[in-house]
Amino acid sequence: MFSWILFSEHNAHNAAADTVHAAADTLAHAAANGEHGGDENLFTRLLHHIYDSRELELPWGHVELPHFHLFGLDLSLTKHVVFLWLAAVILIVTLSIVARKNTKNRVPKGLGNLVEVFVLFVRDEIVVPNMGKAGLKYLPYLLTNFFFILVMNLLGLIPYGASATGNVSVTAGLAIIAFFMIQISAIRAQGFGHYLAHLTGGVHWALWPIMIPIEVLGLFTKPFALCIRLFANMTGGHIVILALIGLIFVFKSLMVAPVSVTFALGIYMLELFVAFLQAYIFTMLTSLFMGLGMPAESHGHEH
Repeated sequence: MFSWILFSEHNAHNAAADTVHAAADTLAHAAANGEHGGDENLFTRLLHHIYDSRELELPWGHVELPHFHLFGLDLSLTKHVVFLWLAAVILIVTLSIVARKNTKNRVPKGLGNLVEVFVLFVRDEIVVPNMGKAGLKYLPYLLTNFFFILVMNLLGLIPYGASATGNVSVTAGLAIIAFFMIQISAIRAQGFGHYLAHLTGGVHWALWPIMIPIEVLGLFTKPFALCIRLFANMTGGHIVILALIGLIFVFKSLMVAPVSVTFALGIYMLELFVAFLQAYIFTMLTSLFMGLGMPAESHGHEH
């Protein structure tokens, strides 16, 4: 899962990162030299936080990330790639420790108990109702989806952090993986012949030239919706917070600061809820789309 997202991240956003850097440097130069519109430029530079870039923002300054080129491909690290890797490392280390402790103790405690709550929730409230008992074989993939998206969302809420899910290349990578899992689960449940037959919509053969393109298009609209929904929700909250803080620069008065900071804090708490909600929605919809391709008799009624 990580490699596909990483590949699409590099190829789609390295050029954009250069453009953002050039724009930010121009704005900084204009503000430093007192050119007209310096306050507006300072406000505009706040948006740099949500962009991908080739440097990390740290308390002591900016750290330039290394550049790599392989066979003519620009594989240079970017901020979102670093936080994507960080989310993967956190998951691998944390869940490995939890799994090792749970094998020793039958009753999980502490962090293991918290992780078990999420695992049981995904299994009993998402997978089984949407896919039935047959969907339990896909539980590891759906759990990886849920925890990976959740950690990436939460990393964007810490100081100097960034949400990799606020990058459309990352969400597109997740959606492409979901697309293949949806098709694989349907083919395994129905057989390849029945899978192709459903593309006709069960109508008379004379209508196949109309129905087949519609059905094929429907296969791609599902992952596209997953991609844009996650990207838009994770980006929108950050833009609202930056807009509220930017009111201080727009009105050029500290009297606005208490109101801006108070509302920004409220949106920040809402973003914390949205981080969990979007991980749940992406996992739930993926499970639902996978369940739609499975025979109805395989779905349980335990919900």
